[in-house]
Amino acid sequence: MGGTAHRRTAGAAQRFVALLTGRPVSLYAVSVMRAGYGMLYLVFLLREFPHRHEIWGPGSPWTPALAEQLFAQTGWNSILTLSDSPAYFELCYVTALVTSTLFMLGWRTRAISVLFAVVVTSFHARSIFMTDGGDNLILLMAVYLVFTGCGRRWSLDARRNRLKTARAGRGPEPARRFPSPRLRQARSTLTTVVHNCGVFVMAAEVCFLYGSAGLYKVQGASWGSGTALHYVLNLELFQPWPALSHFADNYAVLIAIASYTTVLLQVAFPFVLFGRLKYPVLSMLLGMHVGIAVVMGLPLFSGAMIVADAVFLPDRFYTSLARLCRRARRRTGASRPVPGRPGSGSVPQQGRTGVPGSRRRAASPRA
Repeated sequence: MGGTAHRRTAGAAQRFVALLTGRPVSLYAVSVMRAGYGMLYLVFLLREFPHRHEIWGPGSPWTPALAEQLFAQTGWNSILTLSDSPAYFELCYVTALVTSTLFMLGWRTRAISVLFAVVVTSFHARSIFMTDGGDNLILLMAVYLVFTGCGRRWSLDARRNRLKTARAGRGPEPARRFPSPRLRQARSTLTTVVHNCGVFVMAAEVCFLYGSAGLYKVQGASWGSGTALHYVLNLELFQPWPALSHFADNYAVLIAIASYTTVLLQVAFPFVLFGRLKYPVLSMLLGMHVGIAVVMGLPLFSGAMIVADAVFLPDRFYTSLARLCRRARRRTGASRPVPGRPGSGSVPQQGRTGVPGSRRRAASPRA
């Protein structure tokens, strides 16, 4: 029995090492997360553009002096507190907008991902009490994405690499940075390990978020009685559409079902990730987050959670989705009439065979 247990443990360790060092996992998933978080933060900065001075500027109620006092306790730091000049703040804001755009598009991702993490950290730390909490998850994921190959799929970097490979196939082989095969192999293995560790940490982070949220809800009496959402719908702070909130509050049975379902999904989420049951669970969580964004007015938080759930979808899901989109595009293009073809709206040939005078008219289109 001891030998069997030892062999099983050794086999599991070998499979884990092979998974960690064999190939990068979830390249499409981290690319979707890169584009999603870049777009979310760009929209967030554009939405708060009229209020940027009140939230992060030198004249904010949360002054740079208060921010420095908090930094001394928490260890945070921000590039926004390096100067009190309004021109410097505007430069930082424009830099943040450009960085978010480039990160979303995947241009020079290795360097831009580090700059994006610095931007998110600086804006978050500068005024930590002025946002709705959705940027907390974006901050964590921005740091984790630095260690992943999030620009290797669906990015400008991937397009540039494809073009470079196509040009290299026609011309002479370029000189490699690492002439030794062992150095290239070591570099590839190290990059793969760091990427896979980053993906596993992001997945564990999302599992921890859902599991802890569900366990905290179980301890509350209002969630146990199914009335928690009733109180949420009657908070003025979370009523962007008061009529919609009051309308939903009229259905007590549906509110109780939604409360119990929310707790069940969050508690069970870490335990359904290794089977096909995760797909309906992820679909239900998607609906839950869309409801939070619309009813409670928390689009940044809901968007951050939806993008985080993308890490659990395998690459074959994204490749099949891309194939379906290309197939639908081809069908749409094939259904459009092409000028000059029969049935495309062009004038048909005139004349009938065997009728005097019709041969000349029928031959003119061929000419």
